[in-house]
Amino acid sequence: MQGNAPRAKPGDDGLFLRRVRPRDWTNPEPKSLYDLVIVGAGPAGLTAAECAARGGFSVALVERDRMGGDSLNTGSVPSKAIIRSALAYDLMRETDGFGVPIPAEPVLDFAAVMGRMRRIRTRIAEYHSVHELAALGVDIFFGAARFASANALVVNDTRLTFRKALIATGARPRIPDIPGLDRMDYRTSATIFDMTALPKRLVVIGGGPLGCELAQAFCRLGSHVTIVQKSPKFLPREGRDAAEILSWSMARDGMDIRLNTTVVGARREGDAKVLETLNYDLKGEIAADEILVCAGRLPNVEDLELAAAGVALDPDCGIRVDDFLCSSNPDIYAAGDVCLPLKFTNAAQSSARMAVQNALMQGRQRHDNSVIPWCTFCDPEIAHIGLHVWEARRQSIPIRSYTVMMTDVDRAVTDGQEAGFVKIHVAEGSDKILGATIVASRASEMINEMAVIMSAGIGMKALAEVVHTYPAQSGAIMLAAQAYRRDVDRIARQATAGEASA
Repeated sequence: MQGNAPRAKPGDDGLFLRRVRPRDWTNPEPKSLYDLVIVGAGPAGLTAAECAARGGFSVALVERDRMGGDSLNTGSVPSKAIIRSALAYDLMRETDGFGVPIPAEPVLDFAAVMGRMRRIRTRIAEYHSVHELAALGVDIFFGAARFASANALVVNDTRLTFRKALIATGARPRIPDIPGLDRMDYRTSATIFDMTALPKRLVVIGGGPLGCELAQAFCRLGSHVTIVQKSPKFLPREGRDAAEILSWSMARDGMDIRLNTTVVGARREGDAKVLETLNYDLKGEIAADEILVCAGRLPNVEDLELAAAGVALDPDCGIRVDDFLCSSNPDIYAAGDVCLPLKFTNAAQSSARMAVQNALMQGRQRHDNSVIPWCTFCDPEIAHIGLHVWEARRQSIPIRSYTVMMTDVDRAVTDGQEAGFVKIHVAEGSDKILGATIVASRASEMINEMAVIMSAGIGMKALAEVVHTYPAQSGAIMLAAQAYRRDVDRIARQATAGEASA
């Protein structure tokens, strides 16, 4: 049976489609019983399929659209390609400060920016392509899946029976209930990368990670961007100090920032799309050529007929799983955005590996959000791992925080990238690291050092002795550890002096 290929989007090329959804693909004849059937071929599903196939298990992978999921097609990969182009364009306009003046204003070629993004997406698609997975022995079925029983599902008209199953269907953009919005064209993360022209005026609804990333990127590419956030700060998962640095950076770029503002209506006025807003009691309007909605994500659980498989779910949070990623059906697991609060590619991949181990290899690995780093790829980048201060307080965990400003880091000064800080939270009375926030131009790389440190159980005492290259922005981590050591030495001296005086 041949899967129905999805309609091509602007800029799709033949090589990309051959890697993620070949038009001539014919679904294979199914085996009588699979060790593992995976629903969804995003980061979690692809990771699980490779892990299980390399372990010698029979695997069927079901995808209704394209391989790679949002991460490859409409998320991490295309957005980071656009962000890099925006950064390059922005740097060209600031070269005077580095003693390298450009004689004329640089010209942006938006078509070339989008073409570069598509070439990158095509290249990365090769690493987990249909044919690469098939060569590993994975049976790939394109089509819509629904559960028929506790140990079987149907793809189109084909029945797949399994010992274990993994649901990895991801999530989709949440569309807020704004009167009039459904009567006009708007963009989401699923369609923003299909644009063929740079909008003169762009309104972004939502100040989460993706909303902030794309708002800053399009602002730097030349759009007049207005970002609307209903809460008093951007990035709800981050601390106020980090969010304020981002607000300052976006304001410096020329963005129109509307915090504490709710969109209450939408309408057309000629060629313009107009959003009606409310800031406390103050009414306002924002006219734009394009509207980008980044108001959170919803798990993809519709049409799976989970009740037939005995799988419990929460409409807002997705599949209900225990610490071992097992659903209410002991033979069905879930991984990635469909069940996790942290909707990031690395979290999806990590949970998928864990789910395969627990489902097929008698593993007892617990999913732990505290050792999963994440990053918002704005300028500066904002990365975090582990506990925030308010989470420690809520759990009655006493902590001490050690902060190093990037203005005190030699490499940040020489690079002209002094905005930000490194903040490390330590359990009171010990050197155990409980969390860290990094705001810096290279925070996405620096937070990985903290992930290794925390996963390996390395404390601040040992970290203070680790030699870092000089000059490096990651030296801020070493400086924070050395500040901890000085603090410990000071407390020890005070205790000794107290004992002597007694």
